[in-house]
Amino acid sequence: MIAELKPYEEYKTSGQSWLGDIPQHWTLSRLGARLYERRETNDQNQVQDVLSVMKTRGVIPYAEKGNVGNKRSEDIRRYKIVRPDDIVLNCMNVIIGSLGISKYTGCLSPVYYVLRTRMDDDLPRYFTAVFQNPRFHKSLVRIGNGILAHRMRIPMEKLKCEMIPVPPPDEQALIVRFLDWASVRLGKAIAAKRKVIGLLEEQKQAIIHRAVTRGLDENVKRNCEHAPWLGELPSNWPVFRAKLLFHQVRPEMPENAQQVTCFRDGQVTLRSNRRTTGFTNAIWELGYQGIYPGQLVLHSMDAFAGAIGVSDSTGKCSPEYVICEPSMDGISSDYYALLLRSLAVRGFFVMLCPSVRQRAPRVRYNDFGSFILPKPSESEQREIVGYVKNALKEIESSILKNRRSIELLIECRTRLVADVVTGKLDVREFARSLPDDVSEEVAELAATEALDEDFATDDEMIEEAV
Repeated sequence: MIAELKPYEEYKTSGQSWLGDIPQHWTLSRLGARLYERRETNDQNQVQDVLSVMKTRGVIPYAEKGNVGNKRSEDIRRYKIVRPDDIVLNCMNVIIGSLGISKYTGCLSPVYYVLRTRMDDDLPRYFTAVFQNPRFHKSLVRIGNGILAHRMRIPMEKLKCEMIPVPPPDEQALIVRFLDWASVRLGKAIAAKRKVIGLLEEQKQAIIHRAVTRGLDENVKRNCEHAPWLGELPSNWPVFRAKLLFHQVRPEMPENAQQVTCFRDGQVTLRSNRRTTGFTNAIWELGYQGIYPGQLVLHSMDAFAGAIGVSDSTGKCSPEYVICEPSMDGISSDYYALLLRSLAVRGFFVMLCPSVRQRAPRVRYNDFGSFILPKPSESEQREIVGYVKNALKEIESSILKNRRSIELLIECRTRLVADVVTGKLDVREFARSLPDDVSEEVAELAATEALDEDFATDDEMIEEAV
């Protein structure tokens, strides 16, 4: 597909570092000259349907997003009214491409900008593709307000002055057709691999949970008297409050420390060990703390999704990390990391910890300390950890291969969109050979592609300083 696409024949300089040269026949225009902000408010409660915006799904009815993100306000009179074909973007999340085109009449929070094309023949879908370009995102950081790069507020008075490329209307239509077609093809491949990963993760969690709660001896007596939510524990396993097993520490930062991140897959390691790009960083590292190998780590804002593990690195980390060390002999932090992650993915943290955001509880040490946990003998803990490690080798290898394939497909899609909307690739002839309308396939795909956006965050977006 991509191999058939070629550059345009003639280019001109745009003068924009993020954009580079653009096709000779394209126009370079102020954003405010092509889009205007509609400021229709719901002050009379004339609209009752509340909408929301998700990065992968665009504008959807609030009821369809489920128990995700912030709760709607009880008083929606301050909300902005949205009409069909409005472009809606979050002024705090535009840098990560959180926007969409509305198919609905409804209302949403004042934090959103509601934009409309000034010219009837301009296509909103083309302009949303420009907004989704990572190169454009990075260029907006310089005009943002805030200390966190991924949560900067972009003022409309500055946003409307940004220069954007604008092809002729008929070419906008061809670009939109091509991008819809390409998104469906790449999206289906991504969805298939995510389904495989989901099945492998279920198999993996079943193996872990059985081992950490039942042990390896099938002949031992069991009961569920002390911790029924864990099922039937071996009767010779005593139970303790977590605060008796672990105490919180706040280590000093070592000199020239690198950033350590606690990922949702349970790895706690230097960011550079995973990758060197794609992370967001706090501008001011207020309250940052040291972190050392062997320490049990719970990400207070993301533990519910599995961000719990044992550090393998020396470095620095966010104050949102709860760092713990054993309070008594006979404790394997690796065993308890497996146990806690197993409980987290089964909703245990969501059930027991307070939360402002739905399905996103904040786990403080006091919350963790109240948990009732089993304490197998030290030798059993180590045997369980060894058993799980060996049992999961093949499964984790398959998961890793599929995740890498997804990363490559997403990189391909992102790069393709960026190159097309900035005029680096000419898709006109290819698009003319495609069906006129693949919008239904696009909508169906978007509804199934929200797997990584359910919590409105990821391992990097949740990484913040206070």
